[in-house]
Amino acid sequence: MIKRIGILTGGGDCPGLNAVVRGVVHASILKHGWEVVGILDGFEGLVHNRTIPLPLSRIRGLLPKGGTILGTTNRGNPFNFPVLLPDGTKEARDYSQRVIQNMERMELDAVVAVGGDGTLGIAHKFCAMGARFIGIPKTIDNDISATEFTFGFMTAVDVATDAVDRLHTTAESHHRVMLLEVMGRDCGWIALYSGVAGGADVILIPEIPFDPDAVVGKIKNREEAGNLFSVIVVAEGAFPAEGNQSYVSVDPVTGQKRLGGISQFLAEQIQKKSNLEVRTTILGHIQRGGSPSAFDRTLATRFAVRAVDLLAEEKWDHMVAYRGGSIVFVPLEEGIGKLKRVDPDGEMVRMARNLGISFGSGS
Repeated sequence: MIKRIGILTGGGDCPGLNAVVRGVVHASILKHGWEVVGILDGFEGLVHNRTIPLPLSRIRGLLPKGGTILGTTNRGNPFNFPVLLPDGTKEARDYSQRVIQNMERMELDAVVAVGGDGTLGIAHKFCAMGARFIGIPKTIDNDISATEFTFGFMTAVDVATDAVDRLHTTAESHHRVMLLEVMGRDCGWIALYSGVAGGADVILIPEIPFDPDAVVGKIKNREEAGNLFSVIVVAEGAFPAEGNQSYVSVDPVTGQKRLGGISQFLAEQIQKKSNLEVRTTILGHIQRGGSPSAFDRTLATRFAVRAVDLLAEEKWDHMVAYRGGSIVFVPLEEGIGKLKRVDPDGEMVRMARNLGISFGSGS
C-alpha cells in the first residue's frame, strides 16, 4: 500500500515541469493522502540522497512558473555516473545499487520520473531491478515515440514562431536572408511547426539532408519573383547531404555531443554561392525558458493526475501518454529507444511543400 512517493525531473529543463510537480502533489495528497517527496537534480538526488518535502503549501504558484523547483541534470545516469577523481579526471561508475538502497532508506514506495528518452530509459532499467518507477514524458523536441505530444513542445514552438515573425520584418526591411537556428538534435518538429506557422521560405530538419545549392536556388527564385528577402528556419541537428552534423564539443566521459555550427556553415555557403547578405540568429535556451503556454500547462496537469492514477493501480514500469486526445497508460519500453521523427513523406511535410516551402532537397 502506497504511503510515500518521490518525484524527480531529469534531462533538460522544460516549460511545464513545475505544473507536473504541482499536479502530482495535489492529486497524491488530496485524493489519496500520500506524502510526496521531491528528489533534487534528477537521479543525482537518489545517488546522493538529496530531497525536499512537498506539502501543498510548497507548490502554490507553480502552474505558470518555468523551469523546475526540483532542479535537473542530463549527466546523472546512476548506471554510468561521472565521478571526479583526485587527479582531476573523471570516470564513470555504476551507482544503481546505491539508488535502490537510498530509496529504501527514504521509505519511498514508488518514484515518478519526469523526463525524456534518457530519464525514462533509466527508470525502465530500475524497474528491471525490482524498483517501482512510473514515467511522465517530457521534452521540447516532441520526439518520444509513445506519445503524440509532450508538454514543453508547444511553448517552444510559440517562442520560435515569435522569433520568425520578428525576423521577417527586419529581413524585408533590409533585403536580407535571415537564418534562425532552433533546437532539434535528431528530430525537426520545432523547426517544422514554427517554420510553417511563421511563414518561413526554407525549413531544414535532420530527417531531410539538404543541398546548399538547393537552398540558394530557392532564394534566387524568390529574388527573381520580386521577393528581395528570405527567412530560413534550421534545426540544430540538420546537416548537408554530403556532410555530417556539426558539433562544438564531446563529453569525454559520457560521449554526449554538443551540437553547434550548422547555421554559420549554411550562412557561409549562401554568401559564397550568392553574394547575398545573410544574418544568423541562434535561439538556443530561450526556447526552454519562461512560462508554459496554456496548452502545455493543461497537458502537464493531465499527465500528472493520470500518473497518480497509474501509481494507485500499481502499474510499475509504465508511463502516461497522449493519444487521440486522451491520456493513456503504456509500457515504458514503448517510449524509449526509438525517436519519433518527422516523416519526410508525411502530411506535414507534404503540406509545407504545397505551400512552396523548400526543405533544401530536390524532391
